[in-house]
Amino acid sequence: MPQRDKTPSPEQQDVMLHTENWVKQVIMKYNICPFARREIERASIRYAVVEARQITEALLSLIEECQYLDKHPETETTLVIYPHGFEGFYPYLDLVDLATELLTEQGYEGVYQLASFHPDYCFDEEPQDSAANYTNRSPYPTIHIIREASMEQALATYDDPESIPERNIEFAQRKGKDFFEKLLLQCMTSTHKPK
Repeated sequence: MPQRDKTPSPEQQDVMLHTENWVKQVIMKYNICPFARREIERASIRYAVVEARQITEALLSLIEECQYLDKHPETETTLVIYPHGFEGFYPYLDLVDLATELLTEQGYEGVYQLASFHPDYCFDEEPQDSAANYTNRSPYPTIHIIREASMEQALATYDDPESIPERNIEFAQRKGKDFFEKLLLQCMTSTHKPK
């Protein structure tokens, strides 16, 4: 089982489940990230739900997750999920920009890098309804903390890594936005069943 925080609430468990569904049923299944399968099979992905609605608390939680990764080398990566407070795409982008600056301030430059995902993700110069945006659309606002050394190692063994984003955009445009909307909806229909 993927690693989880201590006794999350039923709502938090649903948020983690929906995000895990997305990682498996979209990101891995359609090879959006060619490195995801290995970590899913190793159960080395951590799902952390952060309830903070204010930027300061949200940033503090992100640094705490970096500290967690420092102490747990068996955990490859963390998806920090913000189900409340950053539903708007632009406030979310402000959070990502500040988080990137904070990583540098905290001495994490070159150690961790961040990838961003949001339900309303929109690439620069892409129309809002372009299928290409779905390569970075997730069930909830999410910041992915990636170990830089692991990423460099993975890229070194991958043929033509520069082609990954182009290939993903091509795939998304071929499938169309309705296909991805349906997939995201399916990811969010299951709920955690209490034991």
